[in-house]
Amino acid sequence: MQIYWTKINKIIEETPEVRTYMLEVPEGFIWEEGSHTHFGLEGFNAGDKPNKSLVRHLSISTLPYENAIGITTRIKEQCSEFKSILRNLKVGDKVAIFKTHSNVPLKRENKNVYLLSSGVGLATFRPLVLEYFERADNVNQVHSLNIDSSKDFLFTNIFKSTPDKKFAAQFVDNRKEYYEVVKTLATDKEGIFYVVGSDDFLVQNIEVLREQGIQPEQIMLDKRENQLPNFLSSNFTV
Repeated sequence: MQIYWTKINKIIEETPEVRTYMLEVPEGFIWEEGSHTHFGLEGFNAGDKPNKSLVRHLSISTLPYENAIGITTRIKEQCSEFKSILRNLKVGDKVAIFKTHSNVPLKRENKNVYLLSSGVGLATFRPLVLEYFERADNVNQVHSLNIDSSKDFLFTNIFKSTPDKKFAAQFVDNRKEYYEVVKTLATDKEGIFYVVGSDDFLVQNIEVLREQGIQPEQIMLDKRENQLPNFLSSNFTV
């Protein structure tokens, strides 16, 4: 396993609770849209065994052409040891990235694509939307739906409806409205539905989609292949 130690080049305060850490791209490091990486803080591998409390599995919110590895995450006032350390890091500090993989690249099957996310989960979809804008081949259209009760919606410069690009972006701040929209989107029985958020959020969305007749193979989750049957089975609960 190769561990890339790299430095923080910039810290962007997206909202009062959400930051994006822009990392220098190490030589040989490659990724694609929908990628996640293991993000380690200094000292995570200092002992005989890795200190897992200093590592998080986080999405990359940028594409390679942006010449930076963007890690977008929410840091609340009351937070974990990991987030507390992360909050105090500065430009120039070093972090580790390793085990990078994409579970949710953009599918190009001449169908409509629906991106369903909660809160900062939208960071996973930012690269997919940029990839679609760069090359829309074999994608009919894209519709993003995000729920965030804080109303501090992310990336609104990118996630805005653009009819000429066949892209629609919707933000809602409550579950009732969110799931009503999901049901409407699910009237497209051929669509591809990406879902990103907490495990509870995934289960609730899958339940609604399956009730509307959407098949498991149409539902894309940012999970390892061996985890998918658990989530997509009809009797799974968190």
